[in-house]
Amino acid sequence: MTAAIHLYRTLTQAASPFLGGLMKRRARAGKEDYGRINERLARNMPRRMPGGTLVWLHGASVGESQLLLELGQRLLEKRPDLLLLFTSQTQTSARLLGPALPDRAIHLMAPLDTPAIARRFIQHWQPDLCIFGEGEFWPNLILEAEKSGAKRALVNGRMTDSSAEGWQKLSRAFQRLVGRFDVVLAADTDTARRLETLLDQPVQSTGNMKSALPPPSASDVEIRRLRENFLGDRRCILAASTHDGEEAIFLDALKGNDDTALIIAPRHPDRGDAIESLLKTRGLPLARRSRGETPTPRTRILLADTMGEMGLWYRLADAVFLGGGHTEGVGGHNPLEPVRLGRPVVTGPDVFNFATMMDDLEKRGLIRRLKTPKAIGKALLTMEPPAAEALAALNEQADAPMTVTLEALLPLLPEPGLLQ
Repeated sequence: MTAAIHLYRTLTQAASPFLGGLMKRRARAGKEDYGRINERLARNMPRRMPGGTLVWLHGASVGESQLLLELGQRLLEKRPDLLLLFTSQTQTSARLLGPALPDRAIHLMAPLDTPAIARRFIQHWQPDLCIFGEGEFWPNLILEAEKSGAKRALVNGRMTDSSAEGWQKLSRAFQRLVGRFDVVLAADTDTARRLETLLDQPVQSTGNMKSALPPPSASDVEIRRLRENFLGDRRCILAASTHDGEEAIFLDALKGNDDTALIIAPRHPDRGDAIESLLKTRGLPLARRSRGETPTPRTRILLADTMGEMGLWYRLADAVFLGGGHTEGVGGHNPLEPVRLGRPVVTGPDVFNFATMMDDLEKRGLIRRLKTPKAIGKALLTMEPPAAEALAALNEQADAPMTVTLEALLPLLPEPGLLQ
């Protein structure tokens, strides 16, 4: 064990007596669910499902959870005997995963990373395979999983230059934690290069697995109802997955185009009050989805502050402003959902989490990265839908990263019926 890991374990163990109080304070602030604090502390957990090989899939938030949900479903298609345990860090991801879980799967809030909590969690669930999504490196959980004999895999690994620089200072610790994984797969060639430097071993770039995610579904009845009662003959422009400050950029971009219907679907629906205040300050007529308000042809903006309806908003939109590219530290969001639904997409320039994908899509003419409200507004009002040939080529390649990942993971699973 390296000195850095030893120090981390010592500090996290020392913090353990204070975590219960911290979780309650976070719950009062709306950052945790009171009813799920025990899950964060690995206490009073559900019984392990009897029999079968258990695969634990862990991701931080919404994007990683969607990816791992699709991966879990693909694993079940290959191995129906599997039991799946999903964990994630945020309430938003928990609300997304809950109703979408397949049979033989459960979701828990991710356990806090102290030695005792990690030990309780691993000993209780006894996973056969632990899959960590994108960049979730929690030392105590990783070490306890290794100690238990579980196989470990990093899938769709993503690492920015700044993260790599930070880990370079702790390269021995990183090698001790991730270098012993059974499978390490990167989402792009830049991440693969950074991981190879840190680990001093080859790392395969599969491509971004999010390309294999199907576009979110939507009710045909609801699409027709909103087209008739809200949009009418108006052009509709969607601001999707926006963060603080990006709604103002979107509104500035379309100022003066009063004959256009707008939909704002924030990344975090709990920001609805703040966005409503912004819209009222600007004197814009709105309807708020979370309150069940019905938009009419006189409604300028539908504030879509709900979960699980992005497929509906994408299908109503003629063009999409994708958030995350104008907010420091976010690094952009996955553009493939609206692109694959045939929508022209504009996003901001700061998309480091999807740099390789954005480069490729922009070369194909499927997205545009723009900075100023003036340029964004002009593009949203004039861009044509993606060419059918470009979309067909994209869809042909979309499933390859998922296929390669499955081929790497399946050999790590014990054969059905073998004693564990």
